[in-house]
Amino acid sequence: MTNTTIAVLGTGRIGKMHAELIDRQVPALDLHSVFDVFADSAHAVAADLGCDVAESAEHVMASDVDAVAICTSTDTHVDLVVAAAEAGKAIFLEKPISLNLAEVDRALAAVEMAGVPLQIGFNRRFDPAHAAVQQAVANGSVGDVHMVRITSRDPAPPPIEYIKVSGGIFNDMTIHDFDMARFVTGSEVVQVYATAAVRVDPAIGEAGDVDTAVVVLTHENEAITTIDNSRQAVYGYDQRVEVFGSGGMAVSENPRSHTAEIHGPDGTHLSNIPYFFLERYIPSYLAEWSAFVDGLKSGQMPVTGKDGRAPLAIGMAAARSAKEGRPVRVDEVA
Repeated sequence: MTNTTIAVLGTGRIGKMHAELIDRQVPALDLHSVFDVFADSAHAVAADLGCDVAESAEHVMASDVDAVAICTSTDTHVDLVVAAAEAGKAIFLEKPISLNLAEVDRALAAVEMAGVPLQIGFNRRFDPAHAAVQQAVANGSVGDVHMVRITSRDPAPPPIEYIKVSGGIFNDMTIHDFDMARFVTGSEVVQVYATAAVRVDPAIGEAGDVDTAVVVLTHENEAITTIDNSRQAVYGYDQRVEVFGSGGMAVSENPRSHTAEIHGPDGTHLSNIPYFFLERYIPSYLAEWSAFVDGLKSGQMPVTGKDGRAPLAIGMAAARSAKEGRPVRVDEVA
Protein backbone atom coordinates (compact mmCIF):
# COMPACT_ATOMS: atom_id res chain seq x y z
CA MET A 1 0.00 0.00 0.00
CA THR A 2 1.30 3.46 -0.93
CA ASN A 3 2.14 5.74 1.96
CA THR A 4 0.21 8.95 2.57
CA THR A 5 2.22 12.04 1.65
CA ILE A 6 1.89 15.02 3.95
CA ALA A 7 3.13 18.59 4.18
CA VAL A 8 3.58 20.44 7.47
CA LEU A 9 2.55 24.10 7.52
CA GLY A 10 4.26 25.99 10.32
CA THR A 11 7.67 25.00 11.65
CA GLY A 12 7.59 26.61 15.07
CA ARG A 13 7.95 24.46 18.16
CA ILE A 14 4.86 22.29 17.61
CA GLY A 15 5.19 22.10 13.82
CA LYS A 16 8.86 21.15 14.03
CA MET A 17 8.00 18.41 16.51
CA HIS A 18 5.26 17.02 14.27
CA ALA A 19 7.54 17.08 11.23
CA GLU A 20 10.24 15.18 13.11
CA LEU A 21 7.79 12.58 14.41
CA ILE A 22 6.23 12.06 10.99
CA ASP A 23 9.59 11.72 9.28
CA ARG A 24 11.27 9.49 11.84
CA GLN A 25 8.58 7.51 13.63
CA VAL A 26 5.39 7.27 11.54
CA PRO A 27 6.17 4.75 8.77
CA ALA A 28 2.79 5.11 7.06
CA LEU A 29 3.34 8.84 6.38
CA ASP A 30 5.89 10.37 4.03
CA LEU A 31 6.93 13.93 4.86
CA HIS A 32 6.84 15.70 1.51
CA SER A 33 7.55 19.30 2.43
CA VAL A 34 7.36 22.01 5.07
CA PHE A 35 6.41 25.66 4.91
CA ASP A 36 6.66 28.62 7.25
CA VAL A 37 6.32 32.35 6.70
CA PHE A 38 9.73 32.54 8.38
CA ALA A 39 11.73 30.90 5.62
CA ASP A 40 14.82 30.30 7.74
CA SER A 41 12.78 28.15 10.11
CA ALA A 42 11.37 26.03 7.31
CA HIS A 43 14.79 25.62 5.66
CA ALA A 44 16.38 24.54 8.95
CA VAL A 45 13.73 21.84 9.49
CA ALA A 46 13.91 20.71 5.86
CA ALA A 47 17.71 20.46 5.99
CA ASP A 48 17.50 18.32 9.10
CA LEU A 49 14.81 16.00 7.74
CA GLY A 50 15.73 15.94 4.06
CA CYS A 51 12.38 17.16 2.74
CA ASP A 52 11.39 19.97 0.41
CA VAL A 53 10.58 23.55 1.37
CA ALA A 54 7.34 24.77 -0.17
CA GLU A 55 7.33 28.26 -1.65
CA SER A 56 3.98 29.07 -0.07
CA ALA A 57 0.88 27.56 1.47
CA GLU A 58 -0.77 28.00 -1.92
CA HIS A 59 1.92 25.86 -3.53
CA VAL A 60 1.25 23.14 -0.95
CA MET A 61 -2.48 23.18 -1.73
CA ALA A 62 -1.76 22.99 -5.46
CA SER A 63 0.70 20.11 -5.03
CA ASP A 64 -0.10 16.41 -5.15
CA VAL A 65 0.33 15.79 -1.40
CA ASP A 66 -2.45 13.77 0.17
CA ALA A 67 -2.64 15.60 3.51
CA VAL A 68 -1.58 18.73 5.35
CA ALA A 69 -0.73 19.30 9.00
CA ILE A 70 -1.70 22.86 9.93
CA CYS A 71 0.53 23.99 12.80
CA THR A 72 0.61 27.72 12.06
CA SER A 73 -0.58 30.57 14.28
CA THR A 74 -4.23 30.35 15.29
CA ASP A 75 -5.29 33.39 13.29
CA THR A 76 -4.32 31.59 10.05
CA HIS A 77 -6.08 28.29 10.75
CA VAL A 78 -9.48 28.87 9.22
CA ASP A 79 -8.28 30.17 5.85
CA LEU A 80 -5.82 27.30 5.59
CA VAL A 81 -8.48 24.74 6.49
CA VAL A 82 -10.80 26.17 3.84
CA ALA A 83 -8.02 26.13 1.24
CA ALA A 84 -7.02 22.57 2.13
CA ALA A 85 -10.62 21.37 2.01
CA GLU A 86 -11.18 22.98 -1.40
CA ALA A 87 -7.97 21.32 -2.60
CA GLY A 88 -9.19 17.91 -1.42
CA LYS A 89 -6.50 17.40 1.20
CA ALA A 90 -6.92 15.41 4.40
CA ILE A 91 -6.34 17.77 7.31
CA PHE A 92 -4.63 17.50 10.68
CA LEU A 93 -5.20 20.74 12.60
CA GLU A 94 -3.60 21.87 15.83
CA LYS A 95 -5.99 23.38 18.36
CA PRO A 96 -7.74 25.73 18.57
CA ILE A 97 -9.52 25.87 15.23
CA SER A 98 -10.06 29.59 15.82
CA LEU A 99 -10.83 31.99 18.66
CA ASN A 100 -14.13 32.91 16.96
CA LEU A 101 -17.03 30.46 16.78
CA ALA A 102 -18.36 31.90 13.53
CA GLU A 103 -14.95 31.31 11.96
CA VAL A 104 -14.88 27.79 13.37
CA ASP A 105 -18.21 27.15 11.71
CA ARG A 106 -16.90 28.52 8.41
CA ALA A 107 -13.99 26.09 8.53
CA LEU A 108 -16.15 23.12 9.46
CA ALA A 109 -18.66 23.96 6.73
CA ALA A 110 -15.87 23.91 4.14
CA VAL A 111 -14.65 20.54 5.42
CA GLU A 112 -18.16 19.09 5.32
CA MET A 113 -18.84 20.43 1.85
CA ALA A 114 -15.58 19.00 0.50
CA GLY A 115 -15.98 15.70 2.34
CA VAL A 116 -12.33 15.63 3.42
CA PRO A 117 -11.07 14.00 6.64
CA LEU A 118 -10.27 16.37 9.54
CA GLN A 119 -8.58 15.54 12.83
CA ILE A 120 -8.11 18.10 15.62
CA GLY A 121 -4.86 17.91 17.59
CA PHE A 122 -6.03 17.14 21.11
CA ASN A 123 -3.13 14.80 21.80
CA ARG A 124 -3.90 14.19 25.47
CA ARG A 125 -6.72 11.86 24.47
CA PHE A 126 -3.98 9.51 23.26
CA ASP A 127 -1.91 9.55 26.46
CA PRO A 128 -2.04 5.91 27.66
CA ALA A 129 -2.91 6.83 31.25
CA HIS A 130 -5.63 9.34 30.37
CA ALA A 131 -7.03 6.93 27.77
CA ALA A 132 -7.17 4.18 30.41
CA VAL A 133 -9.29 6.44 32.62
CA GLN A 134 -11.66 7.07 29.72
CA GLN A 135 -11.88 3.35 29.02
CA ALA A 136 -12.69 2.64 32.68
CA VAL A 137 -15.67 4.99 32.31
CA ALA A 138 -16.70 3.61 28.92
CA ASN A 139 -16.63 -0.04 30.05
CA GLY A 140 -18.50 0.67 33.27
CA SER A 141 -15.66 -0.05 35.70
CA VAL A 142 -16.33 3.13 37.70
CA GLY A 143 -20.12 2.91 37.39
CA ASP A 144 -22.10 6.11 37.01
CA VAL A 145 -19.73 9.08 36.95
CA HIS A 146 -20.29 11.46 39.85
CA MET A 147 -17.20 13.68 39.82
CA VAL A 148 -14.12 14.36 37.72
CA ARG A 149 -11.04 16.24 38.90
CA ILE A 150 -8.48 17.54 36.42
CA THR A 151 -5.23 19.25 37.40
CA SER A 152 -3.26 21.05 34.71
CA ARG A 153 -0.29 23.16 35.74
CA ASP A 154 2.57 24.35 33.55
CA PRO A 155 6.13 24.63 34.88
CA ALA A 156 6.49 28.24 33.72
CA PRO A 157 4.36 30.85 31.94
CA PRO A 158 4.74 31.41 28.21
CA PRO A 159 6.21 34.70 26.96
CA ILE A 160 4.05 37.76 27.55
CA GLU A 161 3.96 38.47 23.82
CA TYR A 162 2.37 35.06 23.31
CA ILE A 163 -0.14 35.61 26.11
CA LYS A 164 -1.30 38.82 24.41
CA VAL A 165 -2.43 36.86 21.32
CA SER A 166 -3.25 33.45 22.86
CA GLY A 167 -6.94 34.10 23.48
CA GLY A 168 -6.48 33.84 27.24
CA ILE A 169 -5.82 30.99 29.62
CA PHE A 170 -9.19 29.33 29.05
CA ASN A 171 -8.82 29.10 25.26
CA ASP A 172 -5.09 28.47 25.30
CA MET A 173 -4.32 26.23 28.26
CA THR A 174 -7.59 25.04 29.80
CA ILE A 175 -8.98 24.13 26.38
CA HIS A 176 -7.12 20.81 26.70
CA ASP A 177 -8.86 20.18 30.02
CA PHE A 178 -12.27 21.06 28.61
CA ASP A 179 -11.65 18.48 25.91
CA MET A 180 -10.49 15.95 28.50
CA ALA A 181 -13.64 16.50 30.57
CA ARG A 182 -15.83 15.71 27.54
CA PHE A 183 -13.58 12.81 26.58
CA VAL A 184 -13.49 10.96 29.89
CA THR A 185 -17.13 11.50 30.84
CA GLY A 186 -18.58 10.99 27.37
CA SER A 187 -21.01 13.79 28.21
CA GLU A 188 -21.31 17.34 26.90
CA VAL A 189 -20.82 20.36 29.17
CA VAL A 190 -23.91 22.51 29.71
CA GLN A 191 -22.80 25.02 32.37
CA VAL A 192 -19.53 26.62 33.47
CA TYR A 193 -18.51 28.47 36.61
CA ALA A 194 -15.00 29.91 36.71
CA THR A 195 -12.98 32.01 39.09
CA ALA A 196 -9.52 33.28 38.26
CA ALA A 197 -6.72 35.50 39.52
CA VAL A 198 -3.22 36.75 38.79
CA ARG A 199 -0.99 34.98 41.32
CA VAL A 200 2.14 34.23 39.29
CA ASP A 201 3.20 37.33 37.34
CA PRO A 202 1.59 40.81 37.38
CA ALA A 203 2.66 41.24 33.75
CA ILE A 204 0.15 38.54 32.81
CA GLY A 205 -2.62 40.62 34.33
CA GLU A 206 -1.33 43.72 32.59
CA ALA A 207 -1.58 41.78 29.31
CA GLY A 208 -5.26 41.18 30.05
CA ASP A 209 -5.07 37.57 31.17
CA VAL A 210 -4.96 35.51 34.39
CA ASP A 211 -2.55 32.79 35.46
CA THR A 212 -4.48 30.87 38.12
CA ALA A 213 -7.97 29.46 37.68
CA VAL A 214 -10.53 26.99 38.99
CA VAL A 215 -13.42 25.91 36.78
CA VAL A 216 -16.50 23.86 37.65
CA LEU A 217 -18.30 22.16 34.76
CA THR A 218 -21.77 20.65 34.86
CA HIS A 219 -22.34 17.91 32.28
CA GLU A 220 -25.53 16.82 30.54
CA ASN A 221 -25.47 13.62 32.59
CA GLU A 222 -25.25 15.76 35.77
CA ALA A 223 -21.65 14.75 36.51
CA ILE A 224 -19.49 17.57 37.86
CA THR A 225 -15.93 18.28 36.73
CA THR A 226 -13.52 20.55 38.60
CA ILE A 227 -10.41 21.84 36.86
CA ASP A 228 -7.52 23.70 38.45
CA ASN A 229 -4.93 25.53 36.39
CA SER A 230 -1.72 27.36 37.12
CA ARG A 231 0.79 28.87 34.72
CA GLN A 232 3.63 28.04 37.11
CA ALA A 233 4.23 24.84 39.06
CA VAL A 234 7.83 25.07 40.21
CA TYR A 235 8.13 21.29 40.63
CA GLY A 236 7.29 20.40 37.02
CA TYR A 237 4.57 19.71 34.47
CA ASP A 238 1.61 18.55 36.56
CA GLN A 239 -1.10 16.65 34.66
CA ARG A 240 -3.61 14.49 36.57
CA VAL A 241 -7.09 13.16 35.88
CA GLU A 242 -9.42 11.43 38.35
CA VAL A 243 -12.91 10.05 37.74
CA PHE A 244 -15.02 9.02 40.74
CA GLY A 245 -18.23 7.08 40.27
CA SER A 246 -20.74 4.75 41.84
CA GLY A 247 -18.55 1.72 41.16
CA GLY A 248 -15.10 3.04 41.98
CA MET A 249 -12.42 5.43 40.82
CA ALA A 250 -9.96 5.72 37.94
CA VAL A 251 -6.87 7.93 38.21
CA SER A 252 -4.17 9.08 35.82
CA GLU A 253 -1.14 10.26 37.77
CA ASN A 254 2.07 12.00 36.69
CA PRO A 255 4.74 9.63 35.40
CA ARG A 256 8.20 9.82 36.94
CA SER A 257 11.59 9.61 35.29
CA HIS A 258 12.23 6.25 37.00
CA THR A 259 10.68 4.05 39.66
CA ALA A 260 13.43 4.07 42.28
CA GLU A 261 12.50 5.09 45.83
CA ILE A 262 15.28 6.20 48.18
CA HIS A 263 14.43 5.67 51.84
CA GLY A 264 16.52 7.16 54.62
CA PRO A 265 16.38 8.90 58.00
CA ASP A 266 15.46 12.17 56.30
CA GLY A 267 12.47 10.63 54.51
CA THR A 268 11.59 9.01 51.20
CA HIS A 269 12.74 10.49 47.91
CA LEU A 270 11.17 9.85 44.50
CA SER A 271 12.32 10.89 41.05
CA ASN A 272 10.93 14.06 39.50
CA ILE A 273 7.86 14.33 37.32
CA PRO A 274 8.36 15.64 33.75
CA TYR A 275 9.22 19.33 33.50
CA PHE A 276 8.13 19.98 29.93
CA PHE A 277 5.15 18.85 27.86
CA LEU A 278 7.38 17.07 25.36
CA GLU A 279 8.78 14.88 28.13
CA ARG A 280 5.28 13.80 29.10
CA TYR A 281 3.38 13.62 25.86
CA ILE A 282 5.61 12.42 23.00
CA PRO A 283 4.01 8.94 23.16
CA SER A 284 0.59 10.58 22.89
CA TYR A 285 1.65 12.56 19.82
CA LEU A 286 2.85 9.36 18.15
CA ALA A 287 -0.40 7.61 19.02
CA GLU A 288 -2.26 10.62 17.65
CA TRP A 289 -0.54 10.22 14.29
CA SER A 290 -1.25 6.49 14.25
CA ALA A 291 -4.89 7.32 14.87
CA PHE A 292 -4.80 9.81 11.99
CA VAL A 293 -3.50 7.11 9.65
CA ASP A 294 -6.13 4.66 10.87
CA GLY A 295 -8.81 7.31 10.43
CA LEU A 296 -7.80 7.87 6.81
CA LYS A 297 -8.26 4.15 6.19
CA SER A 298 -11.55 3.79 8.04
CA GLY A 299 -13.06 7.15 7.17
CA GLN A 300 -13.72 7.82 10.86
CA MET A 301 -11.43 10.42 12.42
CA PRO A 302 -11.06 10.05 16.20
CA VAL A 303 -11.13 13.78 17.11
CA THR A 304 -13.63 15.61 14.94
CA GLY A 305 -14.48 19.19 14.13
CA LYS A 306 -17.24 19.00 16.74
CA ASP A 307 -14.58 18.04 19.27
CA GLY A 308 -12.63 21.12 18.23
CA ARG A 309 -15.62 23.46 18.51
CA ALA A 310 -17.01 22.35 21.87
CA PRO A 311 -13.97 23.20 24.07
CA LEU A 312 -13.75 26.66 22.51
CA ALA A 313 -17.38 27.34 23.44
CA ILE A 314 -16.71 26.09 26.97
CA GLY A 315 -13.66 28.36 27.16
CA MET A 316 -15.68 31.35 26.08
CA ALA A 317 -18.28 30.54 28.74
CA ALA A 318 -15.52 30.22 31.34
CA ALA A 319 -14.06 33.60 30.42
CA ARG A 320 -17.51 35.21 30.71
CA SER A 321 -18.13 33.46 34.02
CA ALA A 322 -14.84 34.65 35.51
CA LYS A 323 -15.54 38.19 34.34
CA GLU A 324 -19.18 38.34 35.49
CA GLY A 325 -18.90 36.18 38.62
CA ARG A 326 -21.76 33.84 37.75
CA PRO A 327 -22.42 30.44 36.22
CA VAL A 328 -22.73 30.63 32.43
CA ARG A 329 -24.56 28.12 30.29
CA VAL A 330 -22.60 27.05 27.23
CA ASP A 331 -25.57 27.75 25.00
CA GLU A 332 -25.28 31.44 25.96
CA VAL A 333 -22.11 31.66 23.86
CA ALA A 334 -22.46 28.73 21.46
